Amino acid sequence: MPHRHLRAKKLNKAITKKRIEKLFRMAEEKAFSNKLGLADRYVELARKISMRYRVPIPKEYKRRFCKNCYKYLQPGVNARIRLSSGRLVIYCKNCGRFTRILLKNRR
Repeated sequence: MPHRHLRAKKLNKAITKKRIEKLFRMAEEKAFSNKLGLADRYVELARKISMRYRVPIPKEYKRRFCKNCYKYLQPGVNARIRLSSGRLVIYCKNCGRFTRILLKNRR
């Protein structure tokens, strides 16, 4: 009996991950068509799904929204991205928060 429960749980996590990825793809499409409000809503829904089912948001999508105000970041529109002394610095123009990501050392 417990095996069925584990299998169902893994299936739910897989479905949840696909939904999160789809919501971020939809947010990207809306951001490119200058509908940032809708893109922000998709990010909000993806975060809620992630928290509800305890599935982490994939790394490539984590960097696409602000950790402070949870807005979708569109470079050149509401985000500024710079390289500074071995770090990727993402500046949110909505709330003014910086996100610094250490780049791997190339030695």
